[in-house]
Amino acid sequence: MKIRNAITDVRGIEVGHAQDEEALTGCTVILCRKGVVAGVDVRGGAPGTRETDLLDPVNLVQKVHAVVLAGGSAYGLDAASGVMRYLEEQKIGFDTGAAKVPIVPAAILYDLNIGRADVRPDSAMGYRAAASASSAAPAEGNAGAGMGASVGKMFGSNLAMKAGVGTVSLDIGGGVVVGALVAVNAWGDVIDPQTNEIIAGLRSGKVGPLRVGTKDYFADTLAMLKSPVGRGVMALASRANTVIGVVATNASLTKAQATKVAQMAQDGVARTIRPAHTMLDGDVIFALATGVKKADVSTVGAFAAEAMAEAIARAVRMAASAGGIPGLLR
Repeated sequence: MKIRNAITDVRGIEVGHAQDEEALTGCTVILCRKGVVAGVDVRGGAPGTRETDLLDPVNLVQKVHAVVLAGGSAYGLDAASGVMRYLEEQKIGFDTGAAKVPIVPAAILYDLNIGRADVRPDSAMGYRAAASASSAAPAEGNAGAGMGASVGKMFGSNLAMKAGVGTVSLDIGGGVVVGALVAVNAWGDVIDPQTNEIIAGLRSGKVGPLRVGTKDYFADTLAMLKSPVGRGVMALASRANTVIGVVATNASLTKAQATKVAQMAQDGVARTIRPAHTMLDGDVIFALATGVKKADVSTVGAFAAEAMAEAIARAVRMAASAGGIPGLLR
């Protein structure tokens, strides 16, 4: 198959974005019209989610029909109702006998501190995102749920950097594909998984001929945490953070195995976000399996972590400056 380096390389997975470019907020829908097995791992200390309990392997429903990633903090969970409305019109959902109920888990990030706080993803925006979903490679950077995303927020947005949405896919052999899509709104810095160097995050605030992305450009959040000023700011540190994403594969997995893949995919977050999974982040990763190819769950999980790490790096590399926050994309 032709690899476009996007989560939509997994057959049966579609992606749609909708956003408000003035308000700097939006949502992203990962659509699975035929229903797919799903799992989730909620790792951060401040998550905002919908229908995640349903994905516990001991619970009844086996498949989901979409996953929503949205800005707008808890208000953004309303976008999922619009996705449900779209799927209901398409006669897609869990058959309860009386009606088909679309199963649409969701997770949100906080972007109310950039753009306009009174405009958030709602049912109408979720509907538009679902209606626009396709198997084409989705836009990256300032799009969908990544519209108002930023990283490096120890001192709020004043020294932060713009982030966004990133996606990749990996052909892991035997016809098995693993893809990832992530919206990066982390409190910490983003690390290049290949070089282990900061590529976006807390800026030093130095003036002069410093080029965006150079070593002196960054303050290094971990280094700052050891300093008196860093320790003093933690009580007032921004709680407006999270990494939310989806990994998908064409492998055949049970709900328990999909949950394990979601857990392993969080290793990709830990490799590229420093620090990760803090009490100030609401990190949530979903895993979707379309159930076509046989594959070892540990192998799928290992490459899910690799895909997530690369997608996070792309999310900052493809992000343009917005809302007074500088991005890497010029």
